[in-house]
Amino acid sequence: MAFREDQYYIERIKDGETSAFSELVEKHKDWVYTIVIRILRSHEEAEETAQDVFLKAYNSLKTFQGKSKFSTWLYSIAYNTAITKTRKRKLKTSDLDDEIIYNYSEDEISKSMYELSPEEQQQSLRKAMNDLPEEENLLITLFYKKENSIAEISEITGMSSSNVKVKLHRIRKKLYEKLRIINKIENQEKAF
Repeated sequence: MAFREDQYYIERIKDGETSAFSELVEKHKDWVYTIVIRILRSHEEAEETAQDVFLKAYNSLKTFQGKSKFSTWLYSIAYNTAITKTRKRKLKTSDLDDEIIYNYSEDEISKSMYELSPEEQQQSLRKAMNDLPEEENLLITLFYKKENSIAEISEITGMSSSNVKVKLHRIRKKLYEKLRIINKIENQEKAF
């Protein structure tokens, strides 16, 4: 289904045609779900939270001023709703030691990935991303998969642009370390 610009649906909703909101839901449901599942990591909670996100968006649509893209505004609601839910759960995560992360340059990270076949790269990357804490997984997803700009991610998450840049840099290094460990284990398994 080909969708129109978000503003078209927003105007229809503001004119009293509430059924137009279902088209916005259809257009954005996959990415809202992606955001919340990356944070919550539970399909049941993600489905429930995605519904909450759209309900909040509908109830707050009159406050949407159009200063940013509707999708950025909506993804911000999704991010904040999911983060609030995790805070209620009080999840514990353990991070890699920053000393390990800072031992690698960007060149070493890039070179290491090219040594793998494309299939091995994809498989290793999926494993490494699944091991990331929820927020880090989401930042990487927004930047690389959804191709949001630093400014858009900053608006979605409420972090400063410089904080987003630093976090993305650290996450890339963390992913490299995780990939290095995964590949080392796989190479040892192949030797047996």
